[in-house]
Amino acid sequence: MFDPRVAVASLSGESDAEWARHAVPHVGAAFLGGVALDEPAQEAARALVARGRSEFLTDDPLAFVEEQLVALADTDVFAAVNVRSTTVDPIRDVAALCADHDAGVEINAHCRQDELCAVGCGETLLRDTDRLVEYVTTAADSEAPVGVKVRAEVGGVLLSELAPRLAAAGASWIHVDAMDTESVVADVVAAAPDLFVVANNGVRGRETAHEYLRYGADAVSVGRPSDDPVVLRRVRAAVDEWFDGDATDPSRDAGREVPHR
Repeated sequence: MFDPRVAVASLSGESDAEWARHAVPHVGAAFLGGVALDEPAQEAARALVARGRSEFLTDDPLAFVEEQLVALADTDVFAAVNVRSTTVDPIRDVAALCADHDAGVEINAHCRQDELCAVGCGETLLRDTDRLVEYVTTAADSEAPVGVKVRAEVGGVLLSELAPRLAAAGASWIHVDAMDTESVVADVVAAAPDLFVVANNGVRGRETAHEYLRYGADAVSVGRPSDDPVVLRRVRAAVDEWFDGDATDPSRDAGREVPHR
């Protein structure tokens, strides 16, 4: 889906076009956002800012998204916009906009802040799977590439059961924040082999990148240190090493079979 198989992951209020441009020499993809699309989601974002978090606050979310995508038009990076909405119509609108700019749209089923969950955004969608599938189907109808960012370790949610439904709805990728359960990546890979799997959480260098790749991830994404070129260079070197076939898989030396694509 993108190459090199390294991405920078959305950080609310920080991941804009300027941030992505700094990462371009090291990555194949940049997930911008998250962007609150409708009024309840924007109100939740304003509440988060009031207690000191960074968020993108804008009177016209679509104009903001277009401005960011235009600013990246002269790069080779695959850009996707991570979005939040309590209703489906804004998903349709932003997906159409992304399609016009050869960009992707990523449905945010990941954020766990109380304000977002209270209005039905973020990880709430992991339990409201029918609505999440509707969002994916609607976005896919625009012909923009569509993905979903998810979180592991949400009670009662099995990503291995959700992933095939997302693929059937038209998703091209799933962006998995593994939390402290890195092996969940292998479960998702096995359950939905047609999805491009981007693994996230704690990616800092060779050890962490190769762990996710041994579990079958197609790519890794860097979150908090995504503005640190030293980390990005280190992760890029590790991923290139893996896909060039120069990496040794320690799981094989231990006699343990680990999915590896």
